[in-house]
Amino acid sequence: MKKAIPFIISLAIFLGLLVLTVVLRAPKPELGEKEKPADPDPPLAPLVHPPRGFEPDWEALNAYHGTISADELRTLIEDVYTVDDTWMQVIAIEGDRATVQTSGVPFVLRLREGGATAPVEVPRYWRSGISLREMHIAIDPGHIGGDFARIEERHFGRPQDRPVREGELTLMTAKRLKPILEEMGARVSLVRDSNAPVTAKRAADFLNLYQEYNPGWPDAMLQPYANGRFYRREEIVERARVVNEDLKPDLVLCLHYNASSGSGAWSSPDKPVFVEENHFHLLLNGAYTVGEVLDEGDRFQMMERILQRIHEEEAAVGAVVADVFAERTGLEPYSYDPESKRARNVDGHSYLWARNLLANRSYTCPVIFFEPWVMNNTDAYAWIQEGDYEGERIVNGRSRPSIMREYAEAVAAGLAAYFER
Repeated sequence: MKKAIPFIISLAIFLGLLVLTVVLRAPKPELGEKEKPADPDPPLAPLVHPPRGFEPDWEALNAYHGTISADELRTLIEDVYTVDDTWMQVIAIEGDRATVQTSGVPFVLRLREGGATAPVEVPRYWRSGISLREMHIAIDPGHIGGDFARIEERHFGRPQDRPVREGELTLMTAKRLKPILEEMGARVSLVRDSNAPVTAKRAADFLNLYQEYNPGWPDAMLQPYANGRFYRREEIVERARVVNEDLKPDLVLCLHYNASSGSGAWSSPDKPVFVEENHFHLLLNGAYTVGEVLDEGDRFQMMERILQRIHEEEAAVGAVVADVFAERTGLEPYSYDPESKRARNVDGHSYLWARNLLANRSYTCPVIFFEPWVMNNTDAYAWIQEGDYEGERIVNGRSRPSIMREYAEAVAAGLAAYFER
């Protein structure tokens, strides 16, 4: 029996190796559908932004032949409206003409001879050189507020506090400013009078549009672009239509409040980051970026503003208003980086800057764009928490009116000073 044991063990090992060889060589069974590894998702096609829908009307600029000299045009382009010499790729100023590249035949503007008298008036709907009592002023309360504040990323505050919504603050300020200006004799219109969009379109409309142009993209990835198209573009475009076609004012006051990047660009609305900085500046249209100069639509609007002589009016009004506003509020000037490619200082004035925003580009009249107070500044935040109120209250140890009323009264005082001059 003992002699048989090694034989039995050897046989078992042999049979085991034989079975293992057969199993390894046999074809593997098909996996069920659930067992198959998932194919990797195909890469998404590059995002396609739907067309903006703006068509420049170059023929409309034929009304400005002979109204501006070569030196005047070059100075405005170089010192106010652009940030580098990219404009030379699309605009050529030679002798008595300026040639502007378009998607079709270049637009050629005949220039006025340097020694010739400048025209007293040029075609435009707004008026200059008139008294405050003759003025039609439109007040544009920035942003929307209400249920739209979170969508437009203009909502923040501690959970136990009054939510800070910029669109609501600007509307309250506008409603305080309007009767003051009317008492001074001006005719005043509000571009919006409630915490609701001026446009009838909504973010859902643009989500459908982005889906059409980007098949295969998940809705969650397209939604932020749809939101931005709604409140950053469509809402402003509709306000521009109201301003340019319905109201046709002599001046637009765009009211905004500022915020520091310390707030995380509003990315954590329920956990605000508070800062000590507090400042103020006014914006005029200008400082078109490289991409904006090369964009035909933006380039057309830049030329339209230049030829309507809008900057001269904005700079004259803005300088006086900024001085008075700063004196009354005590706010320090905000300064952009001197090397910034999106902003330019205006005439060396510490509170006056040129930037190309959709609102101050699309409203074809002088626009003064206010950016006072930093909403996530510790003092400004406490002041905003008090809301709008009659008379004065002690806020952080100081007796003061509501921030909305101080804002409105400072703007009105600045305009009064300008027109007195």
